[in-house]
Amino acid sequence: MLKLFTRTCPLAFLLILNTAFGDTYPSQPLRMIMPFAPGTASENAMKMVLEKLEEKLKQPIVLDNKPGAGSTLGTDLVAKAAGDGYTLLASYNSSIAPGSLLYNKLSYDAIKDFKHIALIGVFPQYMVVKADYPVKTIQDLMNLIKNKPGALNYSSAGVGTSGFLAVELLKQTMNLDLVHVPYKGSGPAMTDLLGGRLDMVMTSSAASLVSAGKIRILAISSDQRNASYPDVPTISEIAPHVHAVSWMGISVPAQTSAAISQRLEKDILSVLSSPEMKLKLAEPSLGMTLMPLGSEKFLEFIQTEMNTWRPVIKAGNFQIN
Repeated sequence: MLKLFTRTCPLAFLLILNTAFGDTYPSQPLRMIMPFAPGTASENAMKMVLEKLEEKLKQPIVLDNKPGAGSTLGTDLVAKAAGDGYTLLASYNSSIAPGSLLYNKLSYDAIKDFKHIALIGVFPQYMVVKADYPVKTIQDLMNLIKNKPGALNYSSAGVGTSGFLAVELLKQTMNLDLVHVPYKGSGPAMTDLLGGRLDMVMTSSAASLVSAGKIRILAISSDQRNASYPDVPTISEIAPHVHAVSWMGISVPAQTSAAISQRLEKDILSVLSSPEMKLKLAEPSLGMTLMPLGSEKFLEFIQTEMNTWRPVIKAGNFQIN
């Protein structure tokens, strides 16, 4: 009887199996691949989300840091993982969009190899200088760069990050000669900024050093001012259309079933709908603006990011081998 049923109604049979499997998922702990080293602000934000998601799924979620290759190493691990719903990816702009556009060779396709389940939110980069640096505003810094072409430098979290792209677009827009000094992380860059070896740093983690009076924020990379620093202008206030944000979402391997993907999307969006979550993520130490998008809108967001930054990357001839 079962054999006859599957021959006559294979689609219906598969749909029943798919639904049944989705109803029993998850039956064991999950693993979230974080493609960065421990200790970042975005990791702390993800931990908050996962804590609530565990309650929804009724299973623990183990955060597994897999840094390397500009966050593409951990991302590649998920692209090649089984699509059983037990391996999740903390997906970012640096490895998905627009970061994937920078690589001459990449072992995964940022669109085809994943189901992008949900966007969590976006967070800006802060343009910071040492507290005693001889400029008070972003306009002062622009004037100094123009008066000393090629003499000043800056650092970001890496080529392809939103901080890097924001400054490179600013350079293209205002015809600035400013040298990028790559670092492996914001920690070493901030150390050298405080030591006077860097003129400016783009970072997503500024709150503690601002509070301590060690650095000053000149501008923010988002298109709107940040509620935590309402007096700090956006870069676009002096250079229209120059803005960039980092983003964070959750993705799974492309072959993950529809039932599991939909269960994850529903539970993640439910977690993000909490007013408490919005307030926690917006705290100065994290600085994230909650922007919950389901899978369809999240994919559109990723494609828009690629379309926005592709010409900037091409104009700057930015490539990673």
